[in-house]
Order: sequence, then structure tokens, then C-alpha cells
Amino acid sequence: MIRFGPSGIPLSCKGRTLRDGIEDVHNLGLTAMEVQLVRVNLNERFASDEDLGHTIKEVPGELVVRLGRPQNGETKFFSDFQTVIERGDVLHSLASGIAADYIELEELGTIARELDIELTLHAPYYMDFADVDGLAAKSMDSAVWGGLLADALQARLVVMHLGRYGDLDRTLALDRVKDNLAAVRERYKAARLSPALGVEASGLQEVVGGLEELLWLAKQVKGVVPVLNFAHVHAREGGILRRPEDFAAVFDKAEKVSDGHYHSHFSGVEHEGGNEIRYTPIKKGDLRFEPLAECLLDKPYDVTLISSSPLLEHDAMYMRVILDRVVAKRIGKPELPEPILAPAPPPKKAAPKPAAKKAPAKKPPKKPTKKPAKKRATKKKPRKVAGKRKPKAKSKKKPARRRR
Repeated sequence: MIRFGPSGIPLSCKGRTLRDGIEDVHNLGLTAMEVQLVRVNLNERFASDEDLGHTIKEVPGELVVRLGRPQNGETKFFSDFQTVIERGDVLHSLASGIAADYIELEELGTIARELDIELTLHAPYYMDFADVDGLAAKSMDSAVWGGLLADALQARLVVMHLGRYGDLDRTLALDRVKDNLAAVRERYKAARLSPALGVEASGLQEVVGGLEELLWLAKQVKGVVPVLNFAHVHAREGGILRRPEDFAAVFDKAEKVSDGHYHSHFSGVEHEGGNEIRYTPIKKGDLRFEPLAECLLDKPYDVTLISSSPLLEHDAMYMRVILDRVVAKRIGKPELPEPILAPAPPPKKAAPKPAAKKAPAKKPPKKPTKKPAKKRATKKKPRKVAGKRKPKAKSKKKPARRRR
């Protein structure tokens, strides 16, 4: 199955809540959405009497992601849905507008499933799993907190960047990333969190995230899968994705470490010297979607394509339109060449028909000659004789009645 969706709430969405975004994605005819966990600023407070005996998932009106408990002069932290809140615990909740609490997140996850929208969650963009800047612990916490939210949403994946190499040798940096990802997966397992960890390709040479590095990490740490950001791969490798075969080669490499599903991002991109400069709309970059669409029709791929373009949902719908065009074009043209048949014998020439005799030209009808008209017989009037008048007829009068 091939799904399309935006990275975040659609630009055209009138409301800016996650609920509005999910409903708008459905109304646009899209079937995927990546929730953005941009900020991880925390608010702290002591547990109240109403909180005692509950888990952080049951606290209303807050997204509590960590519970701090004093033990032996130190503070031990818990980020799971099993630990019960006790008196003296400190609750750390996200200052984020994703949702009011976990109850709402579960409702939104149910709505998304009913609308056939696949949800994923993107953790904060700046991460430091190689501990170049001393922020590995914070990055690992952010990954776990994203897992809590994703689990409540019933999202299948938490997408993350991995951070810079810094001054470290690349092999050492990659080993640190591997160890910290394994520690995050252990915390997921202890908290019974279901989402997988998605490590995203990077478009910069100074950031961990080459395609081969992602595949190696996925082999080393169970529960880690590569996120195929085609714009980043294209930029990092100097613009290699130009033909359907180029995209097929990427899928073939990722197939060995995937669970049968490929999560990917697509966008136009400006790049130079193996480094990404910026995302662009698909129509403006040199990374075209048509070759990927042709590649997706060659095999029954199960792939989710998230639009990272500045146009978000508009380019997500544009990708779907291009795929439909490629499908229509392929249906119109047979994939296999038609069999070559023996030439048909030429048709026999029919005997020429005798020429039809020309009908004699019709002579124009003779104009009837006019016969002399017969003179009408006229009665001769009697000649008048001078001096003689015709006697007048005598009128017969009735005899008058006698009076008595």
C-alpha cells in the first residue's frame, strides 16, 4: 500500500490543533500524517493528592512525561505508564500544544485509525546521540518522551535525527550513536512502548545519517529502522536519484533491515557539493517524483511518503496525482511487447466489374406546337331595324275582387 501525507498540520487547515489536522488530512484525501514534537520544554510541580495512586497516563489536563522520586539522596526518574505516583514525587509535563493529556491523545489515535490515517511522530530536530555537545542524555530523554506520546496515539514510528560527528572519528561517533540507541530501546522495552525507532537520513556530510550508516545501525540494534528521506539521500550523494533503478537500489538495500514497510520523506531539494542547502517544492528541485512513481509500480511496495516540502499537503497531493498519471500511462501501454505474427496474405484482387453501359442521353422533350384556338360560336344579335320598336309584353293583371 502507498500512503501520502504531510509533515505536520496542513497549511490550509483553519484550526491549528492536532484534531483539526487529522480531520483536514482526511478531507484532502490523504492517508498519513507525521505529528511534530517540536518543543520539549518541561513544567514541574509536586504531585497533588488527586494524583496519588494514579499513573502519569491518568493525570488529566497534562502530558506528564517524567516522574522524579527522591531515593537515597538522589532523584530517580521514571518515564512509563506503570509506575504509580506517590507523595513527594515531582511531575514533569510537556509545555506543548499537541494535546491536553493522554486521554485526548488516545481519542485522536482512535479517530485517525477510523479515518484510515497512519500516524507517526517526529522527535525534536536537534539531537546529539554521539554526545558531541554533551546532550546525549537529553536527546535520549526526548526520544523516550516521544515514544510515550506515540504509544498513546497508536503511532507506529518515532522519527529522529542522530546528530553531528563533531571532532570525533566517524567510526567512534557511529559506535556512540549505536550504544545510545540501544539504551533508548531498552527504556522502550521496560516502559512497554510499542513504536519503533526510525533513524532519518541526513543531507549534510557533518551529520550522522548516510544510507549505509542507517542500514548498519538497523542491523546492530533491534527495533531501529531506517527512514528513507530521499531528498537527503539525493543531496548527500551528489544527486544520484534520477532513474527508477536508482530508487529501486535504495529500496533493495533497505529491504534487508525493514519489517516489510518503508517509511520515507520526499521533497524538492537544492544541494551543492554533497550538502543540502534547503528544501524546495517538488516542481522546483532537481529531484523528480516521476521516477520514484515508476519504481513503486514495479513491485508491491508498502511505503508511506511524507511530504517535507514547504508546500506540505499540496505536494503530498501532487505526488498522488503524479502516481495516478503514471498508473494510467502504464495501463494504456502494454508492459510486454506484442507477439510477432506471420504477415497476413495480401487480399485477392476481385475481378473487375464490367463497366456499366451509359444510358442514352435523354432528348429534351419537344415543345408541343400550339394548335390554332377554335373560334367560339357567338350568337348573332338581331339587327335593329330603324323606326320599328319591339312591342312590350302585356302584363297579365289579376281581375279585381268585387266588393260585396
